[in-house]
Amino acid sequence: MPEVLTAPRILTGDQTVTDGAIVIGDRTVDWVGPAAALPADYAVLPRADYPDSTIMPGLIDSHVHLGLDGGPNPVARMRAETDAQQLILMLHSARELLGVGVTTARDLGGRGYLNVAVRDAIAAGLARGPRLLAAACPITVTGGHCWFMGAEADSDDDLRRMVRTHHKHGADLIKVMATGGFMTTGSAPWYAQFTAAQLAVIVEEARRVDKPVAAHAHGIEGIRRAVDAGVTTLEHCSFVTETNERRFDESLAAMIAERGITVCPTVNVNAPYVTELTGIVVGEHLAAMQEMGIRIVAGTDAGIDNTPHHQYVGGLEYLVKLGFRTDEVLAMATTEAAAVLGVGDMTGRLAPGYEADLIVVHGNPLADITVLGKLRRVIARGRDYLPDSGRFDVSAPGTPFASPDHTVNLSLLTEATRRRQA
Repeated sequence: MPEVLTAPRILTGDQTVTDGAIVIGDRTVDWVGPAAALPADYAVLPRADYPDSTIMPGLIDSHVHLGLDGGPNPVARMRAETDAQQLILMLHSARELLGVGVTTARDLGGRGYLNVAVRDAIAAGLARGPRLLAAACPITVTGGHCWFMGAEADSDDDLRRMVRTHHKHGADLIKVMATGGFMTTGSAPWYAQFTAAQLAVIVEEARRVDKPVAAHAHGIEGIRRAVDAGVTTLEHCSFVTETNERRFDESLAAMIAERGITVCPTVNVNAPYVTELTGIVVGEHLAAMQEMGIRIVAGTDAGIDNTPHHQYVGGLEYLVKLGFRTDEVLAMATTEAAAVLGVGDMTGRLAPGYEADLIVVHGNPLADITVLGKLRRVIARGRDYLPDSGRFDVSAPGTPFASPDHTVNLSLLTEATRRRQA
């Protein structure tokens, strides 16, 4: 049933409406503006008032893995589980994301085409979760990073065939492992897995079927090759060297900016603790990249080691600690992310005709980003969502070392960091 919501402030994505009202229809936003200007036709609708609160667009996580559980060894669990067990886990992960206000997410790698099935189930109303953009299994070299997800390819023909197969099965985009990674035994994150020519084959074939390409890229050479190939987004973009250090390359960053490639740095709740344990400041070059004109969107890599899906807000808090303004971070998590993911015409803003994806938080996130953890309501495509606990409370257990107040079990994190760097 249509409803009117009011609050001291509504962040539409374009402006802040003081003492505002928003009219939610069956699925879309019908009207938004000052409550005093609410049209008479809407004044008779049921009304919910939220004093001391903010209504804003639902959050977007641009990099998740629903098939990874965010525990101490998610890869071992994925490899041990059947497809049926993986589907159950992925549906649970999707609910966790929605329960903390994430109404859109991009799943950048799981086994086979399971995330496509989960996406379709959510879209059909058979399951609850964020609107999903599914990349299917990431393309990697034989034995390369995340080979166990099922998309190993080496020759140019194999690469084209893999892109076409993903397209046939309904993937929204193509994910390629341009470098190795931390979570696969025998894989080095600084190692460039494909030549620039091979990456160009993937990009060319993806463009033929009108699909963007997201490139996992840690190492400098792999980043350079992905940029040369013309990928759409760089995931991580951490400038890792062969000694596992971080060395920002200004000339390479200038190329990223010049070619309009977006960076999703996958900053998450564990960033401050990884920084403390390793001495490597996670995200230290992001401000410089932004100043150079590189577009940055929020994504957490949710599901990887010790990074559960319900800890999304911790990554945004860390971005503020790095020096980004809260309004910039909110844009990275809403309007900017929606535009980059190709859904900016339907979500990421509160405006008539847009889908009713919104959250109500107690407080003002422009003044204090942490209030995003004080949810009062989540609405996705016009439907209310109540977390499985029956209340809005991001303090639910499940994270191996990061608690809701972002304190940490350093012994577990130390072991996780050691294992990932081995």
